[in-house]
Amino acid sequence: MSRTLLLTLALLATPFAGLAMPAVGDIVGSNADAARAALEKAGCPVDMFEAEDGKIEAVCTDAATAKKMDVAIDPANGAVVSIKESND
Repeated sequence: MSRTLLLTLALLATPFAGLAMPAVGDIVGSNADAARAALEKAGCPVDMFEAEDGKIEAVCTDAATAKKMDVAIDPANGAVVSIKESND
């Protein structure tokens, strides 16, 4: 019985796995179109981009929590370098 319960819970959680925020080190792309697509696929639709401290900062809304997030991206390789809750 517990195996069935665990399998059921795992299957119910599967749709939410696709809505996880990206993690530091994930490659989302070094141009706006690629980064927007990757972040939206990860469940963080982009509101805007801005340059900050030599990085690309995407301001997006985490679909799981509805919180605004700042995702800093290295423009040289498209990797996420930091993620923090936005103060905007």
